[in-house]
Amino acid sequence: MMNIQKILIANRGEIAVRVIRTAKRLGIKTVAVYSEADKDSMYVRLADEAIFIGPSEPRQSYLNQDVILSAILETGADAVHPGYGFLSENAEFAEKLNQHKIKFLGPKPDSIRAMGDKIGSRLLVAKYDVPVVPGYEGEDQTMERFRKEAQIIGFPIMAKASAGGGGKGMRRVDSMDELEPLILSAKREALSSFGDDRILLEKYILNPRHVEFQIFGDTHGNVIHLHERDCSLQRRHQKVVEESPAPNFPSALKQKMAEAAVQAAKAVAYEGAGTVEFILGEGGEFYFLEMNTRLQVEHPVTELTTGLDLVELQIRVAEGGRLPETPKQSGHAIEVRLYAEDPSNQFLPSIGKIHALSFPESEGIRIDSGVESGSEISIFYDPMIAKVIVWAEDRALAIDKMVSVLDETIVFGPVTNVSFLKSLISMDEFRSGKVSTHFIASKEEDLKQRKVSLLDRLALAGIASSVTRDSDPWLFVEEQNR
Repeated sequence: MMNIQKILIANRGEIAVRVIRTAKRLGIKTVAVYSEADKDSMYVRLADEAIFIGPSEPRQSYLNQDVILSAILETGADAVHPGYGFLSENAEFAEKLNQHKIKFLGPKPDSIRAMGDKIGSRLLVAKYDVPVVPGYEGEDQTMERFRKEAQIIGFPIMAKASAGGGGKGMRRVDSMDELEPLILSAKREALSSFGDDRILLEKYILNPRHVEFQIFGDTHGNVIHLHERDCSLQRRHQKVVEESPAPNFPSALKQKMAEAAVQAAKAVAYEGAGTVEFILGEGGEFYFLEMNTRLQVEHPVTELTTGLDLVELQIRVAEGGRLPETPKQSGHAIEVRLYAEDPSNQFLPSIGKIHALSFPESEGIRIDSGVESGSEISIFYDPMIAKVIVWAEDRALAIDKMVSVLDETIVFGPVTNVSFLKSLISMDEFRSGKVSTHFIASKEEDLKQRKVSLLDRLALAGIASSVTRDSDPWLFVEEQNR
């Protein structure tokens, strides 16, 4: 069994901080890589070593395999944690590490390739009796073939980029008249985003839920699941709220989906952390959506309900260790993503300096963040400020706790979605668990950001001026009221 001595984190921000903290607890050295925009970041300060990798633009730094590999060799790291995004699901990068006998804290390159292709992964898991959404994933990409298959499938249909992710290259098609322009639009976006314009068609499931299973595989052929997460609250196919256990989820249905998730992972001899995602219909029918071959942003809700540290488990599996048995779930956990974005202005990112940042502290509250007071929200990267996670003995208590935490959260500087999140969590439909992936879009008017009172702004301005000596509270109020 190999013991990892030093991990280079090929990522930034919140996930880099998250990995560093587990590594420190295990006595493992860490190396941070940073771009020009990240030179003063929290994770750079927390790591044992830090190495500059280039300009702020990701393609010249965090996506530059050669410069990352050079940093690994220069620092003598014997393992790499890719985080999520950037190179986390890049089979070529994983292969380069294997060639240099450096541990990749992720699955084998072949597994990444197999599950990274939406068409190929559908065909593969179907051989293992994993249900897939009725659709078309053939090589014939002519419009004539798409029209023929659309008639067989029946509208509405979802056109999806085969190599896609993050909601890109996806279009809902409601009629034959829409088919050609929307497929061409999806193809253009897919080619621009992924360099691959292949499209698959799937039956569009009305009012679905998005339920995913955390799975793990080890080097001894064992695969387990660590229960489910409900990620139905989404905006433009991006997750906003995640929770575990899933509400209103019968145990018999859970068992069937868990078995299908494990089978999907076994189909590619999976090793490490991964997530098998399903669409769940109103009648209890479920279909394989995709498999993410990495740690997920929402992994803390699984950690809080199982008592496991998933980053530690990634390390132990990479060292050759065996997986534990699936633990029982305990209590209920909810995670929301706090972003520097303006819900009243089409959720546009809000860049600039965070003058004050404060979260309440008490039992059952966890904040995963890569920024602090004085940090800058950059135009170059995702504007997430923090993941706010709570745990309580049951779902109702967890919701109440989350509302309280969001009430006491202070972010002064950029506009945030904190009021949007609070409104969402407080809605009766969410409390009853009666939501779908279309819920946010259907409640857009009800969820518009509430205006903060001038008195509240003055209070926040006072906080900001107390932590930034050159601050002018009235200037802050004027800026926030623009």
